[in-house]
Order: sequence, then C-alpha cells, then structure tokens
Amino acid sequence: MSESPDNTVSADSVSTDLRFGVLTTSGAVIAGALSVAFIGLFFRWFIVQSKWSWNQIEDWGHAFAIPAISGYLVWQQRALIAKTEARVFWPGFAPILLGIATYFAGIVTISNHMVQGFAMILTLFGVVLLLAGPAIMRVVFLPIAFLVFSVTLSPSIMETITFKLKLIASEGSWILLSVLGPVFGYSVDLSGNTLLIQKSTGEPIPLNVADACSGMRMVVAFFALAGAVALLSAKSWWQRIAIMLIAGPVAVAMNVLRVAVLGWLSMADPDLASGDAHMIIGTILLVPSLLLFMGLVWILNRLEGEPEGGVS
Repeated sequence: MSESPDNTVSADSVSTDLRFGVLTTSGAVIAGALSVAFIGLFFRWFIVQSKWSWNQIEDWGHAFAIPAISGYLVWQQRALIAKTEARVFWPGFAPILLGIATYFAGIVTISNHMVQGFAMILTLFGVVLLLAGPAIMRVVFLPIAFLVFSVTLSPSIMETITFKLKLIASEGSWILLSVLGPVFGYSVDLSGNTLLIQKSTGEPIPLNVADACSGMRMVVAFFALAGAVALLSAKSWWQRIAIMLIAGPVAVAMNVLRVAVLGWLSMADPDLASGDAHMIIGTILLVPSLLLFMGLVWILNRLEGEPEGGVS
C-alpha cells in the first residue's frame, strides 16, 4: 500500500514518539529527573528507616522486603500497564505538594519518622499520578499503598495496637502451658503478663511476656505477610479483605505458640528464653503463618471458583 508524503511524515513522527514503557521518550527523561529529585528529597528518611530496620531486624526487618514485593506487584501488571494510555494529570501536583509539606512538618514541627514515611508514600502517589494519570494509577495504587508496611510505626501507636494482644498472648500461652503441665511435670501461674513456671524440682522460672517475648511487635510483619499473600494470590476483593481480617487472629495464635515454646525452652535452659531465641522462633513461626494464609486462599478460591476475567 502506497503512502503519501504526509502519511510518511506522520509515521516518522509516531516512530520518534514511541512509548518508553508507559511514557514517551521525553516523558521518561522527565520521570528520571523526578525520580532523582524524589530520592534526594527523601534520602535522609531512607537511611534512617534502613538503620532502624537493621538494628531492630526481629521487629522491622520485613521493611527491606516490602519495596521488592511492591515492585513485583507492578511487574505482574506490566501487560495491562503497557496497553493503558499514560497522560500528564496536573492535579497530581496536589498530593506532591501536600506530601512534601507534611514531610518537612514531620521533620521540623513534630519530628516524627512515621509521619515522614507516610508523607513519602503520598508524594510518590502524586508523582505517579502526575506523570501517568488516573488510568495507570488505578493499576499501581495497591502496590504503592502496600509500601505503608515498610514504615516503622510510632512507639505510642504500637503500644496501643499491641497492648491487648499482648495480654491475650499471655493468657493463651498460660492455657496451653497449663494443659501440657501435668504431662511434662510442671505447673504454671499467670500474674498480669508474667508467667511463673514451677518445675517438678521446685525451681521457679519467671517468664515476663514483654513486647519482645510475646512477639507482638511483629504484628505488622504478620499483616504485611497477609497483605502480600492477598495481593499476589487472592482473586477478588472479598477474598483479600477476608485474608487481612484473619491476619490479627493468626498473629495472636502464632505468638501464643511462641511464648509457650519460650516457656518450654526456659525449663531446659533459662538463657534460651532471651536473646536471639526471640528472633529465631518468631522468624520460624512466619512459615506456618504463610502456610495458613495460603491455605485460606486455596479454600476461598475453591469456594468462589475460577472467575472468567482472571484476577479482579
């Protein structure tokens, strides 16, 4: 088929304006510049979060994996993103400006690391919305939102969230230890959040179910694990909500088992109920938690059947 000179020019114009991913070549350059500016602006927060996660790896070490999971979630949708039209959406400047203002307020006014982290995510949301528009934002919104699990929560908020859960873990482990006490020849009493294990030899072993012992500081890791399973494996919104709702009970159940295991270990060697044992046991218990979440996804998928349109 012959082409007119006008059509040839038009084709050349299109060929020089091929999309680089979801952006034009010029758009990709602008996106690269904004990415450098974004990293430079929040570089201090990234460093602080990395040090915090490394120094408290048993509680916040999962933060290192969150960006990788978010990136994988975006990569999974690459075909949909590639065929979705990207366009500049100027209202995206609003969340960018709000995020930057909140970030500096979190540094200067209230000096709150958590607020700074949420401000960073809000700014990222605005940058993507500005460069790619609402259509692509609908595809990448959940991967961006998932980044909230990489932000260390303020101690006051963690205490509020975990205080009652810690008491439940204490009572649950007391029941579990008491049930098995006659079999293994020990008795156990509970006072507040302190377990007193009495060996058959008469030697008392106190076990204080503090934050580290109860594992309740890992509750965010359990929710992050549930969120990852929900986004990667669940096929519909109601399934994802169900998985997130069960994350709390799973966290409590796993930590009841954790305290009970520490109690049994303390009878063999009191030193095993302290130090690295907390981290090792807590990490091991993430494995059955993952299996529980995957089992729930399998059951929910069988209940719903295969959807015609794939993942909703």
